[in-house]
Amino acid sequence: MSPKQILELLEQVSAGALTPDEGLKRLKHLPFEDLGYARVDHHRTLRIGFPEVVFGSGKTPEQIAGIVKSLLKQKSNVLVTRTNEDAWKKVSRVSRKAEFNRPAGAITIVNDTKIYGEGIIYVVCAGTSDIPVAEEAVLTARLMGNEVRTSYDVGVAGIHRLLNIREALNEAAVVIVVAGMEGALASVVGGLLSVPVIGVPTSIGYGSNFGGLSALLTMLNSCASNVVTVNIDNGFGAGYVASLINRKKDHTRTAG
Repeated sequence: MSPKQILELLEQVSAGALTPDEGLKRLKHLPFEDLGYARVDHHRTLRIGFPEVVFGSGKTPEQIAGIVKSLLKQKSNVLVTRTNEDAWKKVSRVSRKAEFNRPAGAITIVNDTKIYGEGIIYVVCAGTSDIPVAEEAVLTARLMGNEVRTSYDVGVAGIHRLLNIREALNEAAVVIVVAGMEGALASVVGGLLSVPVIGVPTSIGYGSNFGGLSALLTMLNSCASNVVTVNIDNGFGAGYVASLINRKKDHTRTAG
């Protein structure tokens, strides 16, 4: 849809030829901005409630900065995952608000601090080595407008550490559990709570953990019925889904 077509659509709504709801449905499928090396989807917020997220791996710092510059036209929060400090330096020239989270390897630009979530998203991880993946989940959920709390290094090898935060976990609307090794923490947390638990297997572990496959299979085979699982090291996916679960109903309707 070209700019001319957009204006024609707005005129149809103004003239009563289309209802506002019909016009909104058509606007949800507006095109992208073609940068040559990327086609930036400016209307993802309208369709699903959050802007396009930039996956930094494989992109040059210049490409990432160009995409971010395009996204900033929306004046929304910006998240670049799986990236590095070189890219952050380039992005910093585009926006002084750009910050780099070293553990998560992510760049964030915060323009919207409004809370859209109904409740609390709680992120726990089994060991200190799992923190990078957990931090990716935390950043994603926070930029999507949620209150996020964390507890790290509470794995089942020292179960008393987990039980020590049980009361805090009971306040959560959604819990994200990040664990490597055998991935048992997700099942244990799921057995303690009555809310959705999103398991994130990590590629951390000794011996034949097959790059996180052992943790993935454990979480997929969890006997706790409230546990669902994303892919290995996918903190972003967990944070995103947790945000959708936690989204206020009025914001969901507005976002479409």
